[in-house]
Amino acid sequence: MAGSGAHEILHPEIVLGFHDLCLVKPVDDDDWYMGNLYEDGSIDCWSAYGNLYEALRGL
Repeated sequence: MAGSGAHEILHPEIVLGFHDLCLVKPVDDDDWYMGNLYEDGSIDCWSAYGNLYEALRGL
């Protein structure tokens, strides 16, 4: 996750794409992460939310 100083690889259970943005729900984690979704399928997350409702409002 961006901003933490080190890159972390998330193992997604769910990815919701919205054009260039996405929300990611990792396996074994209740938080949702917002980030950029690139054409090659990679994701750069920069924000975390406690639930899907908050994440959707953040879009």
